[in-house]
Amino acid sequence: MGMNIAQKLIASHLTDGKMRVGEDIALRIDQTLTQDATGTMAYLEFEAMGVPRARTERSVAYIDHNTLQTGFENADDHRFIQSCAKKRGIWFSRPGNGICHQVHLERFGKPGKTLIGSDSHTPTGGGIGMLAIGAGGLDVAIAMGGGAYHIPMPKVVFVKLIGKLQPWVSAKDVILEVLRRLSVKGGVGKIIEYGGDGISGLSVPERATITNMGAELGATTSVFPSDGVTRAFLKAQGRESDWTPLAPDADAQYDETIEIDLTALEPLAAMPHMPDRVKSIAAIGTIPVDQVCIGSCTNSSLQDMLKVAAILKGKTVCSSVSLAIAPGSKQVLTMLARNGALADMIASGARVLESACGPCIGMGQSPNSGGVSLRTFNRNFEGRSGTADAKIYLVSPESAAASALTGVLTDPRTLGEMPSVTIPDVFLIDDNMIDPPAAPEEADAIEVQYGPNIKPLPVAVPLPESLRLTCVLKAGDDITTDHIMPAGAKILPYRSNIPYLSKFCFAQLDADFAAHCQAAGDCVVVGGQNYGQGSSREHAALVPLYLGVKAVIAKSFARIHAANLVNAGIVPLLFADPSDYDKIGTGDKLELPQLRKALQTGGDLFAQNAAGERYPLTAQLSRLQIAVLLAGGLLEYTKQNAEKKAI
Repeated sequence: MGMNIAQKLIASHLTDGKMRVGEDIALRIDQTLTQDATGTMAYLEFEAMGVPRARTERSVAYIDHNTLQTGFENADDHRFIQSCAKKRGIWFSRPGNGICHQVHLERFGKPGKTLIGSDSHTPTGGGIGMLAIGAGGLDVAIAMGGGAYHIPMPKVVFVKLIGKLQPWVSAKDVILEVLRRLSVKGGVGKIIEYGGDGISGLSVPERATITNMGAELGATTSVFPSDGVTRAFLKAQGRESDWTPLAPDADAQYDETIEIDLTALEPLAAMPHMPDRVKSIAAIGTIPVDQVCIGSCTNSSLQDMLKVAAILKGKTVCSSVSLAIAPGSKQVLTMLARNGALADMIASGARVLESACGPCIGMGQSPNSGGVSLRTFNRNFEGRSGTADAKIYLVSPESAAASALTGVLTDPRTLGEMPSVTIPDVFLIDDNMIDPPAAPEEADAIEVQYGPNIKPLPVAVPLPESLRLTCVLKAGDDITTDHIMPAGAKILPYRSNIPYLSKFCFAQLDADFAAHCQAAGDCVVVGGQNYGQGSSREHAALVPLYLGVKAVIAKSFARIHAANLVNAGIVPLLFADPSDYDKIGTGDKLELPQLRKALQTGGDLFAQNAAGERYPLTAQLSRLQIAVLLAGGLLEYTKQNAEKKAI
């Protein structure tokens, strides 16, 4: 039986385990990436490991999240990352060079390679034929040290694209349609592989838009073939030698198949406050719009920007709308400036932002109170924009630009003929904002520079035999990492300061959460379905660890967050009977008796309340994850087993 693309990528990098769905597998990692909101912690962890140089083929540190500098904190973190990268053999993409996923696609991504990144949208690299997976910062640090990356072997879902997109319909509408069908939980434990005759009409940036938002499905990753379209993209980037073909075997098998007729798609939007609340723009209607933001790692390519400029050319943005545009990289911004498209944007009244994540991560451009904001981003979680009561809709660049002109949510097909754009055969190549690492013989002379805001890592302790815990929070379904550890301009500068961050943990659900933890001592959080979806930020585990959270009991977990909890030394447990969720309340005292022994031996797991009532639990943990928890987290486990090479 032949293999699909995902299986080929896994098989060529498998270092341990069998490719049987659900079994733990270990993968050799070729490339890593970090960004500055997660990178400071990742490099602190790498420093703590004592590995002198990164052992990957290529590791890159990007500065793209915390670029708003209202104090010394962000600049200090950037200096720390830059000095660490120089010393430890890591390439450094300076502030202003662009968004990590856009730049990595342009300059470093290679078909057939593995990539993990401390950002949940790392699967963007699947648009170029990589096995690209979002992970916690500690997992990335381990990979940089030469360790394998462990995941359960995923199912593979084939999304067969047929036909051709009609004018005004784009790749963003494709992934919104997939989200509409599968939901934000529909990709958990799965790799989404795209194929069919419809992919021939999708450029690499369009494919990357689709794989980027596979993160919103909860998928392990998403991937496209590496074909002639891929080769043409790499040739335009001056990297044709990096191309290698990659396709499924003719008799490849899949666990599921979905078919989407591209010809039948229409402009779509994800309504507040979840990426899978998708309807056609025509069905939603012409609601007034206060703000439009175009950019993010999802839709900031040259192709996206040229389309937007063509739509805006010769017109003026509606007076009731604030339009902000952030090109995804210095390459994109410079090419827009040279061909006149940037001038067309500026003339229309657009506010042009730096090439960074910006509004997507809550770094500026928060909407007005109760405002409606259309964004070409990947997430519209409540409060993520920085305005608690804003209503965020996710749309394509075409729909965003059309709506900016009319002042209402607009089906762009009503504007008439779609302006044509031409993508150049050769892109501007100027890597002067990417610093190479120092040569090994020069590294000893380089000092890693720590700022005063950088505080020590919180440390877990080996798992005791039993846990006696107070339930400090009972959360509902679809709790995101934004709920657990918010982002935004006021909080992100303290990503390297866990004690300060603890003040904001779960603040959206309980403003006094930190105080409740301090009063309770050892704590447990209870959650519903899909607990921890969203960002890969390991701070959503490290901060609860600092506050005394020892376990989380939920109906189900998002993949990355569950892994981050284990890495931090917090035990993720599942209700064997989901109805038991209703029997636990905030303030309840729970005991997890003989937990350590049960994890070691596979014995019965349960929580018991003060009245003696028992709630059966399960733990979907690999042998390695159990060993990590017993040791007190992945960093401690790594230190204990460095000589044994157990990772």
